Order: sequence, then structure tokens, then C-alpha cells
Amino acid sequence: MKTEVLEASVEFINRPFIKPLKLSSGPITEITEARVSVRARTDGKEATGRGSIFLSDLWAWPDPNLTHVVRDAAMRELSQTIAKNLRALCGDQAAHPLELGLRLHEAVAHQSDSNVATILARAVCASPFDAAIHDAAGIALGHSAFDFYERTEQMPIADQYFKSGRAMEAIRKTLQPPKKALDAWLIVGGDDSLDHFGEFRCFKLKIAGRDNPADVARTIAVYRAARAAKIDRPRISVDSNEGNPTADSVVDYLHRLREADREAFVAVEYLEQPTSRDIIKHRNDWHEASALKPIMLDEGLTSLELLSTVKRDGWGGLCLKTCKGHSFTLVAAAWARENGLIISMQDLTNPGFSAIHSFLVASRLNVINGVELNSPQFTPEANREWLPRLSSLFDVRNGVHRLENVNVPGLGSTL
Repeated sequence: MKTEVLEASVEFINRPFIKPLKLSSGPITEITEARVSVRARTDGKEATGRGSIFLSDLWAWPDPNLTHVVRDAAMRELSQTIAKNLRALCGDQAAHPLELGLRLHEAVAHQSDSNVATILARAVCASPFDAAIHDAAGIALGHSAFDFYERTEQMPIADQYFKSGRAMEAIRKTLQPPKKALDAWLIVGGDDSLDHFGEFRCFKLKIAGRDNPADVARTIAVYRAARAAKIDRPRISVDSNEGNPTADSVVDYLHRLREADREAFVAVEYLEQPTSRDIIKHRNDWHEASALKPIMLDEGLTSLELLSTVKRDGWGGLCLKTCKGHSFTLVAAAWARENGLIISMQDLTNPGFSAIHSFLVASRLNVINGVELNSPQFTPEANREWLPRLSSLFDVRNGVHRLENVNVPGLGSTL
């Protein structure tokens, strides 16, 4: 199949948070949603696809020397530049949507002036365009975007990362029949009340990473509060957002937790990106920590070239996020499967189109967690136009997000 980009546009919507989302780099209180439309021609048929993402500068570009206003403006400007030049950034010729998405990722995220501080922000800006290309192709053909891998085609950017030399074949083997229900996760901040967990039974615990006794105490408190709320088997993930200084500090946290409360230790299923996202400059040996619990690479996963380092340094798995690009996500998932690493599906407080997209990706992959969809917790207004028809997706019931129509054309913008 061949898809040709014809035109693209982007609009911005300011989204205030109903309560702050606190990261180690500071609290997020408002954010910009970038909504994208892409008109494309696939095998002679035209359609318009859509995508969206939050331009989460505090997460993607946590530079203390720049204000949120400055970073947000820069990401908006980059998004507009991508819209104006999308065809050229995708190679200026028709290709498989996966190849177009990978070209876009390389062209935007890995420009000559890119660095570790900005590469993730660039990837975030490019990601809704990648999604919209796949959405448009699927709508044009009347097929799910996950049906694009039935036959093998050359993918020059990605083929080199697989033993067979065929990325599409590896992706085809990785994709599974879609699930309609996935476990939902509630973000629990360092000072959030533990009095009411609602319908949730899975908890993403934000810790500081700089005070292990305090982090251990908080982890135990969350576990015991969940048990007191009659949750038989609470599931916990731990995220310090790069707050830990070293791998040794993570090992110490895990040993302390196991000694203090073995049941709470067992309930912790994995840890996300405990140390710096620059995994080349700040190398850590994760073998000892990963023998205790899977240590998952998140912010540091920005390039396919880093995958060999991931395996060598003992990371236990990959945190996948659609904000890094649909094409990048599928290739990374296939590489993880081939190399024996686990994967989880994380969130960027995805609203609307991007929440549907993230759910559909998670439903097709062998993720260990389910799916994080945090926009109902922090920006519910961003999902209003999909309610009540998709209330089972955005309102957690019996601990899960549910989407009945998982075989929708494209990536679900028509729902």
C-alpha cells in the first residue's frame, strides 16, 4: 500500500487541569491540546484523518531555564511548521504509512540541532500527524490501521533492527486480536488523599525518588489503603519521573520495601524511568534492580538507535507512549517482543482522539498493565464531545476502560 500526504493543519486548545499533575520537575496546571487533520491519498482513495496530543512541555522538555509559556509557544510553532511541511518531512513521496511516520519522526525529532533536552518535545509535536496519516489511510481503505501489516514491504528505517531484516513481519507477529476491556490506572500523587479510589484497582504512584524511607512509607500506605478499601489484589506501578540519582538507589528502595512490607513489595509490578532520560550520558547497570522488579525505560526511549543500549544495560522493558509516534511505538513493541523485553502502555494525559488511539494500540499489544488514560482524572472537559457515547472508555467501571468498537477504520477518529 502507498499513502501520499496531500495537506495538513493544526489547531490549539488550552486545557486547564482540574487539579495539578505533580511531576518531579514541577506541577502541570494547564496544557495545550494540539488537534491535527491530515488529508491523504491511499491506493487512489482520499480521506482525512485526525489526531491529537497534549503539548506537555514540563514532561517532554523540563528545562528549568525556560518558562512554560516559552516552551509551549515553541512547541506550538513547531507543530505549525510540521503542518506546513508535512509532505516534505515524510519524504515528499508516497510510501507505507509506517515508513511515512518513521521518516517524520527522524526528520523532526532528530534534526541536526536536536539534543536530549528537546528531542522528546519534538517527537510529541510530530506524533499526532503520524496518527492522522494512519487514520486517513485506514478510513480511505475501510480498514483498521492495524491491518496494514498483512504483507511484508521494505521499511528502510526500521528493517535493520530485526534479525529477519523485516520490520513489518515483526510487527505482524506482535499485533494480537484486539481486547475490548483493559485495566485502568489511577495516578496517586505524593500528597493525594487515600480515602477514596472509586472504581480503580490499579495505581500509578508518583514518588520523589530522593528519600527512600519516605518513598517506602508512601508505597506501603497506598497498598494498605487499597486493601482497606476491599481491593483484593491492588496493582501498583512506581514512577519517580527521573527523580532517583542512581540505579543503586532504586535497588535500595526495593530492598527497603521488601523488608518493611512484603505484600506491598509484591504488589509493585514495575518502575518507570527512575533516573535521567539521557541513558548514554548517565549510564546505569540495571541488571540487579531488574532482577527484583522490571525497570522500564520511558522518557529515555527516543530513538531506535538506543535499543541496543537498552538491552545491554539491563532495562527490564519499555514504556510505550503514542506521543512518541504511532510508527515508532509499533517498531519498539516489535523489537521488545523479539528481544524478550516486556512492554507497558503509558499515557500523556491523552484526551479525545489520542485517548482512543492509545486504547486501540494497547488493545493490540501484549502489554503488562492495561492502559493509562489520565485525562478523565485531570482534564475531563477535553473528553466531553465523546460523551455519553464513549462513556465506557472515559469513565472507569469495574476497574477497566472499555471500547466495544475496536475494529474501527483507521485509528478511531470516526467514533
